[in-house]
Amino acid sequence: MTMFASAMERRRGVYAALVIIAIDLGLFVHRHPAELGRQVSDAVGDALWAAMIVWIISLIAPTASRRFRFGVAYAICAVVETSQALHGTTLDALRANRFAQLVLGSGFDPRDFVWYAIGVVIAVLIDRWIITRPTSS
Repeated sequence: MTMFASAMERRRGVYAALVIIAIDLGLFVHRHPAELGRQVSDAVGDALWAAMIVWIISLIAPTASRRFRFGVAYAICAVVETSQALHGTTLDALRANRFAQLVLGSGFDPRDFVWYAIGVVIAVLIDRWIITRPTSS
């Protein structure tokens, strides 16, 4: 049981670190769009956001199957993107808050679904590389 607990703690630590890295990179990309160009910055930001969602789901449910974690993460991305097509007094007021805008986005763009998928695939590859690689004991 102790070995299981340490493996679980290691996983959660890795996922927490990946969430922080994704947030840091995402904020950097968001604050410096001129360096990458507006379209590249938006695409990279969307992919990082999707990867962050994967790692948050993985942090919450580290023993769930990859298929489940990645499917739930993509579904969350798709729901949030679709919600951007909706405008109402409450939603628009919420999106006026800087933090809420970073989480919920502000404008619907169907191309974002592709970037979310790319972010999820990258998260899958990183997850497989970090979590399943053999550790030296």
